[in-house]
Amino acid sequence: MKKIIIVGAGIAGLTAGIYALQSGFNVTIYESHAIPGGASTSWRRKGYLFEGGMHWLTGSSPKAPLNKLWREVGALDDSVPIYNRDPFFSFEYQGRTAHLYRDIDRLRQHFLELSPEDEKEINKLCRDIKIFTKVSMPITDIKGVRVKTKNSIPLTTMVGMLPALPKLFFYQKLTVREYSNRFKSPLLRQLLEAMTGPDFMAIAMAFTLATFASGDGGYPEGGSLAMANRMARNFEKLGGTIRYGKKVSKVSIQNGIACGVNVDGEHIPADGVIVTQDTLVAVDALFDPPIQEPWTQKMRKNTKPMLNTFISVGVEADLSDEPESLAFYPDEPIVCGDVPEAIIGINQYAGYQGYAPEGCTAVTSIIGGDTYDFWKTCKENGTYEAEKQKLAEAFIRLLSKKYPQTDGKIGVWDVATPLTYERYLGSYKGSWMSVMEKGSKMESYPSKPESIQNVYFAGQRITSPGGLPIAAETGRKAVQHLCKDTDTVFQGNL
Repeated sequence: MKKIIIVGAGIAGLTAGIYALQSGFNVTIYESHAIPGGASTSWRRKGYLFEGGMHWLTGSSPKAPLNKLWREVGALDDSVPIYNRDPFFSFEYQGRTAHLYRDIDRLRQHFLELSPEDEKEINKLCRDIKIFTKVSMPITDIKGVRVKTKNSIPLTTMVGMLPALPKLFFYQKLTVREYSNRFKSPLLRQLLEAMTGPDFMAIAMAFTLATFASGDGGYPEGGSLAMANRMARNFEKLGGTIRYGKKVSKVSIQNGIACGVNVDGEHIPADGVIVTQDTLVAVDALFDPPIQEPWTQKMRKNTKPMLNTFISVGVEADLSDEPESLAFYPDEPIVCGDVPEAIIGINQYAGYQGYAPEGCTAVTSIIGGDTYDFWKTCKENGTYEAEKQKLAEAFIRLLSKKYPQTDGKIGVWDVATPLTYERYLGSYKGSWMSVMEKGSKMESYPSKPESIQNVYFAGQRITSPGGLPIAAETGRKAVQHLCKDTDTVFQGNL
């Protein structure tokens, strides 16, 4: 039985570990953090659970192809309730509120009530959403691998996706802002831009709407960390070992072949290594010398990291009558990293059992933008904690104006900066996805380098823009490459 070491117990690492165990390998995961999940995580502060890694899960619906993968790795099973909130997003502008509903006909009627003059564009958008509901992320097998159960795209599925191709090209050519400008209503324009961000490709907006309209995109009970814990338990039940608090410093290479890893100054031998730490960091930090191949050079040059500062607040008040996910213009913008944030988004979890003490509410907010250098400077000059407190207090003031019932009822606050994510994830500048802007293409990088044998890569950076499905899919693909190289039958059955 060949020994495999996996770097990182995030979703990609756990997925790879489970499939490798099912395929007959001896697997140990080395994780620098004290818990599994990587970027798919949440944390507790004074009785409040703050969801820091997932707002919805693509593949939560049994009808979605991804659902089979999530069940194979133990992320989902019949005992896990899926919460499909509706509306899934709301936006307030100049005294009016617009909602995004899962039901396309209800969405269309709501938009028409808000802006009858946009009937033509509203009808077109809703027709396109219906077309995009036929598009789903396929789970297929790599060429040449022996598998116990073959996965391929059914012909009926491929035929059903054909009408989406011309629409795909149309939305890829536009930013969300350029697309939203087709609408006369400022409210609808602002709603669409606030959902994903104005500078992203419009295809991201369209696919998000289609995901929810298809009945997918639910939130598994317990959220991201609970999902990661289920996967970790499944991995250990299959006989795998996770070594927490153990950071891999180097992948050991002899004569162009990976032979193990270095942890705490100790060489740990292995027959193969799967690296799921951020590939952009790993190809430099874990290899001596750094991997210099065309694809790594391209990744270094073209990757634009997605960063955020994450604010979480425990409120000693029940916000269950308020929208669960709301964006709006505050009276005064919040300043983060010397950059004012004009639109503020609030997610509140009053309706989620176990997220707060009785009668209380966990509240989170994401402040986007690359503020890495700002926070790094604060860390260096000793103002880091003071700036975090300043940001939290500004958000708390904003929250009390928006929801007066929260005034003076803050039980706890917490701020996670890009430096926080960098420390716990080992990712480039603390990023957890890549930005897809107008003109950019979805990049898929190799699962294995040409210059080193027995090394495989998986994780959100392997296929842009990333996300939980990509983490799982690339973890599975890495193991298929491992199986192909070792002439092993890939096992992927429940």
